[in-house]
Amino acid sequence: MKFAIRPMKSADIPQVAEIDRQAFPTMWPPTSFTRELSNKLARYFVAYEDVDPALSQAAEKEAESRTGGDKRGVAGWLRGLFSTKAGAVTVTNQHVLGFAGMWCMFDEVHLTTIAVRRACWRRGIGEALLITVIEYAAEHGAETVTLEVRASNFEAQALYEKYGFKPVGVRRGYYTDNREDALIMTTDRITSAAYQSQFQRLKAAYARRQVSVQLDVP
Repeated sequence: MKFAIRPMKSADIPQVAEIDRQAFPTMWPPTSFTRELSNKLARYFVAYEDVDPALSQAAEKEAESRTGGDKRGVAGWLRGLFSTKAGAVTVTNQHVLGFAGMWCMFDEVHLTTIAVRRACWRRGIGEALLITVIEYAAEHGAETVTLEVRASNFEAQALYEKYGFKPVGVRRGYYTDNREDALIMTTDRITSAAYQSQFQRLKAAYARRQVSVQLDVP
């Protein structure tokens, strides 16, 4: 699967909202992404794949009818994948696979959400988004990244632990749909030599793993 990551744009909102509803069907009220994109503290990234313009136009026409109207090796691959520059293809010809949102507050980044289309689970997209958030946080002066995760979501917790997040507390009854507890997880200082050494190793291992399945990033 070919995909890349870039900052979210307003044109992405319909697709991101669709993924958000799929991932968090009981959340109410739903996230206002228009408001989030205008929030100076918020940052959002999307993972996307390029779509053939001809296929994109055909899909748009079908929807209208229904409604009536030189990078080589690991280092180069990483520079391509984690670049924040949009590619040459327009946003309308890009299929959003997942997204991540964060709030940047002083020396801390709060990871508010990571969601991936259900059809794209277990393809490394969520991990790529997490790497992007951590890298952005470190490059913009944050010392730690923190988040909440459902107490029952062991798969997500394992991914966060892999990247140095540690349980530091519990928010009782945090999730309004079923009053489930949230586990608070926080990193050590992400700008420290020890954290960066491990982070770079994990990032390189991720790149090698994806290259082995021929993940080609423009």
